[in-house]
Amino acid sequence: MPIQTLVDYLDQNEIRYVTIDHSKAYTAQEIAAAAHISGDELAKPVMVKLGGELAMAVLPASLQVDFQALAREAGVEKAELASEEEFEELFPDSELGAMPPFGNLYDLPVYVDRSLEEDEEIAFSGGTHSELVQMPYADYVRLVEPQMASFGRSVD
Repeated sequence: MPIQTLVDYLDQNEIRYVTIDHSKAYTAQEIAAAAHISGDELAKPVMVKLGGELAMAVLPASLQVDFQALAREAGVEKAELASEEEFEELFPDSELGAMPPFGNLYDLPVYVDRSLEEDEEIAFSGGTHSELVQMPYADYVRLVEPQMASFGRSVD
């Protein structure tokens, strides 16, 4: 079952979504394969520090964060990966590394890579390493109100 906070939020906003159970997986690419979903449609949140402040960068599982591009888009000098210790307490209702891409529920700024705009639907971890939530991308953007940016780069 996805985290109750997320389910309640989606239900309150009358969002159409489905949950997908899959075998336990930890990396975004493993999750996409386990759930039989394209890595382009699996939205993965990456916790970053922008100018020293925590933020959530959301991009397709098939891409990596280009930290220079993200810093430029966010208007800060430096963007870097946040350590698990820096954010693990922010998501008490999620397994570590399985938080949903709803930084707005945790008072975090959210940056979404523009490449997700190509997807009619997105899927993402629902708070556990064995369940995804799938919903229309347009509804996700309406609820989260993220900053749209171009910071994803292909995995070499």
